Amino acid sequence: MTQETSRQSNSTDAIVVFDIDGVVRDVAGSYRRAIADTVEHFTGGADRPTQTDMDKLKSEGIWNNDWEASQELVYRYFEEQGQQRHQVALDYQILIDFFQSRYQGPDSQNWTGYICDEALLLQPSYLENLTAAGIPWGFFSGAPRAEAAYVLSGRLGLNSPVLIAMEDAPGKPDPTGLLAAVHQLENQSSINAATPVIYVGDTVADMLTAEKARLVQPTRRWIGVGILPPHLQHTPDRLDAYTANLKQAGAIVIFNNVQELTPARIRELLQTSL
Repeated sequence: MTQETSRQSNSTDAIVVFDIDGVVRDVAGSYRRAIADTVEHFTGGADRPTQTDMDKLKSEGIWNNDWEASQELVYRYFEEQGQQRHQVALDYQILIDFFQSRYQGPDSQNWTGYICDEALLLQPSYLENLTAAGIPWGFFSGAPRAEAAYVLSGRLGLNSPVLIAMEDAPGKPDPTGLLAAVHQLENQSSINAATPVIYVGDTVADMLTAEKARLVQPTRRWIGVGILPPHLQHTPDRLDAYTANLKQAGAIVIFNNVQELTPARIRELLQTSL
């Protein structure tokens, strides 16, 4: 599938940039399972964080990188046991290697890990509908480029979409990567620099990224759209708290699934968020 976008300047309603994890693919049984495995391993089996524990950490808005999140949960466990961080013998690269052995699998050239079992949260036809409506789209993710490409090219069949990945920009909520994705889409499609931008993500860090982009380019409209992760869909109490956190971080609207953000809803959103 190739991405063809409108070449007519000023004719685009909005640019849409998507996060990947929790938006394009369900990572509850992959990235998050790898976090739990990693924390369990480096605490000697004493602690295995739950989805709720990870949601609480993510709600702080600065733990978008799952390697860093794993390290932080290990440190917090030992702090609860009365140790200071400098007393914990934790090698970050060894932690990353362990995490990757679970997520990608033990063979980095032939992936057999948790990444292979991720459910897709959108279909190529959804992106085709955006393109048909003249809405350019791309991706900004904190995932490594190879892992992002695994789902975008390997699973969805996209042909070189605009993608800013971990190696390309500082971690969220720094808006540099989002701005870079928007810049590429502007150049690719001859888009007016005043065109509103919608950033679609599932975490507080994603919503804060859109808010910080507004500080860099205050004359442009930046709209954060929240997506509720699948693992929360059947737990009303946690769902309410998660929703409140996304709204507090700047989400204008929140959906259960990214495909609810149709071209018609995008136009409605542009009108109601003035």
